Amino acid sequence: MIVVTTPTGTIGHQVLQRLLDRGAPVRVIARDPARLPAQTRERVEIVQGSHGDIDVVTKAFADAKAVFWLLPPNHRAASLEAAFLDFTRPACEAFTSQGVERVVGVSAVGRGSAVVGHAGLVTASLAMDDLIASTGVNYRALTMPSFMDNMLGQIEAIKSQSMFFWPLSPDHKRPTCATRDIAAVAAELLLDDSWTGQDSVPVLGPEDLSANDMAQIMSEVLGRPIRFQQIPNTAFEARLLESGMSEAFTQGMLDMSDAKNHGLDNAEPRTPQSTTPTSFRQWCEEVLAPAIQN
Repeated sequence: MIVVTTPTGTIGHQVLQRLLDRGAPVRVIARDPARLPAQTRERVEIVQGSHGDIDVVTKAFADAKAVFWLLPPNHRAASLEAAFLDFTRPACEAFTSQGVERVVGVSAVGRGSAVVGHAGLVTASLAMDDLIASTGVNYRALTMPSFMDNMLGQIEAIKSQSMFFWPLSPDHKRPTCATRDIAAVAAELLLDDSWTGQDSVPVLGPEDLSANDMAQIMSEVLGRPIRFQQIPNTAFEARLLESGMSEAFTQGMLDMSDAKNHGLDNAEPRTPQSTTPTSFRQWCEEVLAPAIQN
């Protein structure tokens, strides 16, 4: 039995589908099971509730061999410790009490970087990895840079202004990965019962690109000029706060962006094992362009 958290999320639903395609027995934790496709509900066991709830995870992890762990974003959290560590503690207790053998978690690249101690959400994510590892469970932390799929949050700006905006340097080349590749790596680890110990598994995509490089590729795929505009931290902060994000989470986003501008995402050396197949051009052709046309 494999347990999947966030089964309706961007990554989680792709992990779930890959496991079902391979015929694996799957149990999901879902706050709202109605959001699962009907054909999926018929093929999985469902435990309703939050995977930050000790009763829910104790029930869900019973007799489970492996767990896919992904922290849901809590943009209104009073602190990053509450959002990352406090949410994860019940699961850590249940990993031990229910005898879970392997956990595959979604985390972030940057461990070992000079700026990782002040990297906001990334610092908190790596602390979460350490908390899970402290249970002694066999653990693989998938460590990623920014996702290509984050560009979907800028569709309206791309449509109306032919621009996208981040507080990141326009010329700094950094890795970026597609969530489909994250799901593929996660599913293979969940299905493999041969690994033990605790380690990280970087998922870096096939190439390093700057924001200007991405704008050029988007221009070619979409057939019209797309431009990147770096925005100051003050404007980014105001935008996040206006969206309802807490001050603590907003500061975590700002600190993470600053760290990325100082090489956080470049801390992990690229290897054949960490290089995943989906290019930004392919992702734009297959995901971004259809989304913009809708």
